[in-house]
Amino acid sequence: MPKITAQGKTVECESGSNLRKVLLDNNIDLYNGNAKTINCRGLGTCGTCAVAIQGEVSEPSWKEKTRLGLPPHSSESDRRLACQTKVLGDIRVTKYDGFWGQGSEVVF
Repeated sequence: MPKITAQGKTVECESGSNLRKVLLDNNIDLYNGNAKTINCRGLGTCGTCAVAIQGEVSEPSWKEKTRLGLPPHSSESDRRLACQTKVLGDIRVTKYDGFWGQGSEVVF
């Protein structure tokens, strides 16, 4: 089973699990500020669940690429949308500041 390390915690999940769901189910805070209540609930349209990921995950979909190509995100960044990402192997997740997680300061 793949292991996810985020916010000082390590949790396991089934291969192919949705990263957003696993993080939230394990009380790992994915959203910054008011994004906790104002988000698309996993539809991939708001961009507030953007994180940096090291490890084996699914390839970005067209929907994810499109959203991350729009401000305040940039297609040049290393961010992924947790709601659109499937965990395939052990990963490390880093969340950054900013409403959309687009900042440069590490939150976790």
